[in-house]
Amino acid sequence: MNTITKLAVAALLGMTLFSSTASASVKKGQKIYLKKLKAPCNIGGSTFAQRHTQDEWENIYEAGKFADELKKICPKIKKFKAKYTPHVYDFVYEYASDSGNVPAC
Repeated sequence: MNTITKLAVAALLGMTLFSSTASASVKKGQKIYLKKLKAPCNIGGSTFAQRHTQDEWENIYEAGKFADELKKICPKIKKFKAKYTPHVYDFVYEYASDSGNVPAC
């Protein structure tokens, strides 16, 4: 019984650590926007994020059309790495037009 308890606690701890590292970050998305997207978009982060509501951003992301939407808003973007998508999505979702939040960029 003691072995099973230790195994269960270890599995729970492992899942907790994995889920926190696998999740995207609003702050990281904001940094990516500032470094990679702000210059070609020529608009601030709040203006960019407020192009859509949270539901609209969610639908775009879930449909797999997030990169297409970025290119539509910012046609000067040359290439956008897919690994940035979850972070930038979290950023725009957090600061969408109906969120009431305003980024500092």
